[in-house]
Amino acid sequence: MTRAGDIMTTYGPTRVTFVSGSGTELVDEHGKTYLDFLSGLAVTSLGHARPEVTDAISAQAGALTHVSNLFGNEQGPEVARILAELLEDATGHHGSVFFCNSGAEANECALKLARRFAGDRFAVIALTDSFHGRTMATLAATGQPEKQAAFLPMPERFVHVAIDDVEAVRELLAGGEFAAVIVEGIQAEGGIKVPAEGYLADVAAACREHGALLIFDEVQTGLGRTGDWFSFQHEGVVPDIVTMAKALGNGFPVGACWARDEVAAAYQPGDHGSTFGGQPLAMAAAKATLTTLIDIDAPAAASASSEQLRAGLLDLPGVIGVRGRGLLLGAVLAEPMAREVVAEALVQGLVVNAVRPDVVRLTPPLTVSPQEISEALHRLRTALSTTMGAAS
Repeated sequence: MTRAGDIMTTYGPTRVTFVSGSGTELVDEHGKTYLDFLSGLAVTSLGHARPEVTDAISAQAGALTHVSNLFGNEQGPEVARILAELLEDATGHHGSVFFCNSGAEANECALKLARRFAGDRFAVIALTDSFHGRTMATLAATGQPEKQAAFLPMPERFVHVAIDDVEAVRELLAGGEFAAVIVEGIQAEGGIKVPAEGYLADVAAACREHGALLIFDEVQTGLGRTGDWFSFQHEGVVPDIVTMAKALGNGFPVGACWARDEVAAAYQPGDHGSTFGGQPLAMAAAKATLTTLIDIDAPAAASASSEQLRAGLLDLPGVIGVRGRGLLLGAVLAEPMAREVVAEALVQGLVVNAVRPDVVRLTPPLTVSPQEISEALHRLRTALSTTMGAAS
């Protein structure tokens, strides 16, 4: 039997243990059902136990699970082709893909690639309130000092500027020492912050002017969640490097880093690697996930459901605004009681989370139904009313 002390205390105590799920529903160890409007942090975009993904994983597990990157496998090239086609449609550039296991690793790959491409320039610009991962390099890129404090000193030459301050980016790039700028289309962990219209396009133009690469972190925003395949499409921006994970395996750990051909060519054999990256089981999950996301037109699904969810959130007591796009939304509260609201929502059978003291994040599966959205709004209304009543 597993004891609580057997797991490192990197996470807080769990209030609920889930044992099964189907679509938008989760079931805990006592048989209580919940509506999952968090999707494991924007991971299960096709919902839980999606048959196409389950069947693909099961079939691959019975055939071949792992051989390492010393050898080829049948699944990896096909997944790379699908991603390359999606990104070529979005950027106008052909590129190639490196497979890994998580968003942090995808961003690590991107940062190393930018330095490899840039030669003697190795500094990187990132934004305050950003989040790019928990490895030392991606943590250094993350613009949240509270997450870095326990691990100082950080790796050098990561410089943070305020979101929407394009002049700061231009001034730094003009110095000629920066290899890249890394941005998110929506700062999800930063409070569901959407950059001002035109800002990302101005950053892209500054990168082109000064020969720096533009890295787009699409780990949470990518693969349909914001109403386009990638969040950079909303601004008409063309990045040089794009990172993905979360929704890519619908729950199976898999990440990817895409770069346009000229940039990708900077990597040579032996420059980078990952023991489990691109292994057959992960690739089977990713192939089934991508194929299904394409079949259901994931961006259109997110856009269609977004309108109902956004309007319903604005009608709730204590909600003064809604940030985000598609089905990556943040309900902005009048008071800093997001944690209390999230705890009460769990009591009501609704899974959401707090990304800031006054922001509740909602990232339901892209397959969520209108009826499920209505029921989730009802449960969140009850949670808000209960929390506000207890505070008064």
